[in-house]
Amino acid sequence: MEFTIKPLSPCDTGAECLVLPVAGEKLPAATAEVDAALGGLIGRLVAEGDLAAKAGSTLLVPVSATLAKKILLLQFGKEKEFKVKTVRDTLRAAAKAALGANAASVALCLDGLKKVDAEAAAGDFAQALVTEGYRFDRLKKKPEPACKLLHVTLALGKKDDVAKVEAALAKGLAVGHGVNFARDLGNLPGNLCTPLHLAEAAESMAREFGFKCQVLDEQAIASQGMTSFLSVAKGSDVPPRLIVLEYKGGKGKPVALVGKGLTFDAGGISLKPGEGMDEMKYDMCGGAAVLGTFRAIAELGLPVNVVGVIPACENMPSGRANKPGDVIATMDGQTVEILNTDAEGRLILCDALTYTARFEPEVVVDLATLTGACVIALGHVTNGLFANDDELADELLAAADKSGDLTWRLPLFEEYQEQLKSNFADMANIGGRPAGAITAACFLSRFAEKYRWAHLDIAGTAWKSGAAKGATGRPVPLLVEFLTKRAKKK
Repeated sequence: MEFTIKPLSPCDTGAECLVLPVAGEKLPAATAEVDAALGGLIGRLVAEGDLAAKAGSTLLVPVSATLAKKILLLQFGKEKEFKVKTVRDTLRAAAKAALGANAASVALCLDGLKKVDAEAAAGDFAQALVTEGYRFDRLKKKPEPACKLLHVTLALGKKDDVAKVEAALAKGLAVGHGVNFARDLGNLPGNLCTPLHLAEAAESMAREFGFKCQVLDEQAIASQGMTSFLSVAKGSDVPPRLIVLEYKGGKGKPVALVGKGLTFDAGGISLKPGEGMDEMKYDMCGGAAVLGTFRAIAELGLPVNVVGVIPACENMPSGRANKPGDVIATMDGQTVEILNTDAEGRLILCDALTYTARFEPEVVVDLATLTGACVIALGHVTNGLFANDDELADELLAAADKSGDLTWRLPLFEEYQEQLKSNFADMANIGGRPAGAITAACFLSRFAEKYRWAHLDIAGTAWKSGAAKGATGRPVPLLVEFLTKRAKKK
């Protein structure tokens, strides 16, 4: 898909389909210009209620005129009710409708739409075109027909800054590509997306974009003393991998991203229920999001240093698997009593967090589909955020707000640590049913005391079930925004 950005009258774009805004019953300048050329057609359609008044509503109108073959009317709602989220959601609806308009070329014309910034709109529309056009059909005998849309024009007003819009477009495309990269990995079944496949995908991407990728096999992992990680991996016949990425685009200490990479989680001896177990292929979405974020920042060439650490393995029942009641040692020497083998994510992440300290990171953010308790608390709308540093938490929340990747902070009060007490080890791997997402974060916090750290529990947001089943690619948008802001501060 190619993009053109320039100040242009909507009547002169040459596109097959024009995307034109409507604000309640008002026609902004770009729409009014086309309306005049069409003899008032758009005004009549709006007045007669053919275009719904709800923001995000669309109406595709065949016109077969000289200026375009089709017009896609896009309802933003009344200008006084505009909000950032409303505009973003409306542009996503526009992208979806444009992709389905059966047109080879589309022009987005927003000139005259008050309170809508051309720069932000370009980024949101570009990202939405990439993500809404996503299809995962590589495993089907007959893939779906390719989208007809090949060229997109962003017709700017005379006062819009072309350079800033181009930068926003590039960012939107990069985020979309990163999201889809993570979705591709997440949607692969466990028999195909093994730890080895995840490592090979990381190596291939690193070669393409020119950053460092090191993959540690089982023997190398053992030599690092990552005994907790290996205690989970040993239950499977599929060998583990530790994936380590280094992107060096700037100066100073790196930001470290640590992603849970359970390519399939059966629960181990504490076996999960059969219903819904197929979705446990998504238990590596934290690791996939780290890779998607690296792809996006590498495409953008962000001037920032970033390290990625992904412990990848399976959690399976076998004669070699962890048993409830087992006591294991971790890489940093603390011991853990395993009360439930299905609380395994924290057992691989704790060693990964210890390993990450060698890079002397400025901050560390781990992301994991960690707890069902987070889903109970927050549903499937928002990521759960925990942090041992308020400034870091505020940075991530600001990035979440700017990117639209909703996130909510939960507490890490010292009192919750009491639930992890064990009579036989330094700690237990679960703290009981109350506050399960918090006690899981408390567990991880014991391995993150050497640096500023945040934990994103994405168990409720990493994938969707039902008719829309599939990986979401979250929280790639949040992380790219977070790193972009940090790059600007350097």
